[in-house]
Amino acid sequence: MTTARARHILVATEEKANDIKQQIADGADFAEMAQQHSSCPSGRSGGDLGEFSPGQMVKEFNDVCFNDEVGMVHGPVKTQFGYHLIEVTKRD
Repeated sequence: MTTARARHILVATEEKANDIKQQIADGADFAEMAQQHSSCPSGRSGGDLGEFSPGQMVKEFNDVCFNDEVGMVHGPVKTQFGYHLIEVTKRD
């Protein structure tokens, strides 16, 4: 069975997500940005969500984690929780 591992940053607005994504592109550390800005409890651990299987996350999040490129920062991805920047760190 396929599994993925990802980390994310959850914020309230698309504008904020785009701003953080640009800072990461300019060299900011993803984990530090998650600790500073993410409203998800996972932010304390750099946004790491651990390993999960298809269907464990909301659809929009799941689609990125199991279809998009590993090692890239994807998003903003809108879900019922807000706007996510998602980095898929591993997929088996």
